[in-house]
Amino acid sequence: MTGDAPAAFAPHLWPWVVLALGLIAAALVFFWHARQKVTETEGERRPGQPARDSANTKPDRDKAGNGLDLEALEVSDIMIHRTAMRALNAGDPPEEIVKAVLESPYTRMPLWSGTVDNIVGVVHAKDLLRALIEPGMEPKNLDITKVAEKPWFVPDTTTLKEQLAAFLRRQEHFATVVDEYGEVQGVVTLQDILKEIVGDISDEKAVDMQGVRQEADGSLVVDGSVTIRDLNRAFTWNLPDEEATTIAGLVIHESKSIPEERQAFTFHGKRFIVMKRVKNRITRLRIRPAEPERPKA
Repeated sequence: MTGDAPAAFAPHLWPWVVLALGLIAAALVFFWHARQKVTETEGERRPGQPARDSANTKPDRDKAGNGLDLEALEVSDIMIHRTAMRALNAGDPPEEIVKAVLESPYTRMPLWSGTVDNIVGVVHAKDLLRALIEPGMEPKNLDITKVAEKPWFVPDTTTLKEQLAAFLRRQEHFATVVDEYGEVQGVVTLQDILKEIVGDISDEKAVDMQGVRQEADGSLVVDGSVTIRDLNRAFTWNLPDEEATTIAGLVIHESKSIPEERQAFTFHGKRFIVMKRVKNRITRLRIRPAEPERPKA
């Protein structure tokens, strides 16, 4: 599974929920005062007189509005896509499932049976460990379906404001995202939404993203499933994400093809080199700044 940022949400992060709501409330107050100031200024202005300090007023409003733009984003914009999410197969031997959970950096993982579109539960590492310490219990005898929690499905068109409210109302942290046909699109967590509001809340100052490795020459080696949104946020890039969600999807969209390995493309100020392709999927890319164009003689 947050090919991008970690999707797990531990109980100790609940204070961030309070912080996030506090920030929203503060932004609302700021926005209200800004609107009041603009209204008063408009009222003092004579008909036909241009607005004063408009250059300073609008950025203030925009700054306040950016933090409250949860209605403009949907869970599909920030979810961990199904191609990047880590999930468990209920048909695997119990020992393999236990190993996968213990080696995962996430506390929760979806459990599927038969096909990834058939999510039958969500396994919490804490519940698994509790089951394993029961007297006489051995991993080979574990019934993972009895350990798993009931899955919660949400439409991919749900706004972040609606989803945040639902997380808080249900006291849950994890949801499976489905499209209008009920097909699994990915997963979304409370932490993913909080990160949109307050930024990355991890203690690490250095960029540490799953699927991204910085090379000595300054280039990045990136898994194709890493989302454009996460790269933009981590490296202050401005790659477009209207037509594609992942970085591999962006390369395919811009090149209008499924590139071969070692093919390179330059767009949006970056040089993209295809390092690995599996069937029709770009699984690894190298990204570096595009070289400035040399002036023509």
